[in-house]
Amino acid sequence: MPRLSEVIAALENLWPAARAESWDAVGTVVGDPDQEVARVLFAVDPVQEIVDEAVKLGADLLVTHHPLYLRGTTTVAASHFKGRVVHTLIKNDIALHVAHTNADTADPGVSDALAGALGLRVVRPLVPDPADPEGRRGLGRICELDHPVPLGEFARQTAERLPATAQGIRVAGDPEATVRTVAVSGGSGDSLFDQVRAAGVDAYLTADLRHHPVSEFIADRAHTPLALLDAAHWATEWPWCELAAAQLDEISDRHGWDLRVHVSKTVTDPWTSHSPSPGAPN
Repeated sequence: MPRLSEVIAALENLWPAARAESWDAVGTVVGDPDQEVARVLFAVDPVQEIVDEAVKLGADLLVTHHPLYLRGTTTVAASHFKGRVVHTLIKNDIALHVAHTNADTADPGVSDALAGALGLRVVRPLVPDPADPEGRRGLGRICELDHPVPLGEFARQTAERLPATAQGIRVAGDPEATVRTVAVSGGSGDSLFDQVRAAGVDAYLTADLRHHPVSEFIADRAHTPLALLDAAHWATEWPWCELAAAQLDEISDRHGWDLRVHVSKTVTDPWTSHSPSPGAPN
């Protein structure tokens, strides 16, 4: 079995911490570099429910997309829910490693996994990484469909192919409009509207779309008649867990490690139900 330091080195090779945004908090949060690792669990959120799943599984390492302490802390007391997470991890000898914005822009990364889940063909990054001479890394992806479909059908397919959430898929646009090209960005994506508009795609799929940015974007629809699709944040990033697990599995086989890799299917999207307004459009 490999040591934690060996597994972390492999993960850092996939998602170097140096490529994370300056405000981000990535890397190893908890763990002894010399401990042996036999089981790894991938998940989106380092919440207590996921940590309890790691304990039940007998995992030695939990890898999450979202950081535990994004803005720092002065305490890990178990009287706070994040402190309880830390205590549970340490008591059960489970390490925690985070790959966030460094996984967003990786090749392949979060948006590649999202595109793959939707059956889209990736053409190029939406926002290329200027430090990548091959032009393959970057934020978001511009994609093509194998066959054009109406927006309403594309939204239905998206709802079917992403993990089920209370939100489902919200759409802004003509359901009969033809969709041939799509920009995707896992997680919160309304900061990329300018780049999406410049890409000339038919639709943009992301998460956490806010009222005012969307309202302003739609007001300019005469110049940019593209559709918006808003999915649950968790649902757009969960496919990365399967991609990342497959990457680590391949590394494990290559090194001859006795490593079992798992993906949590626990839904940690915070919204639990949805009641549509009577008479609202489908």
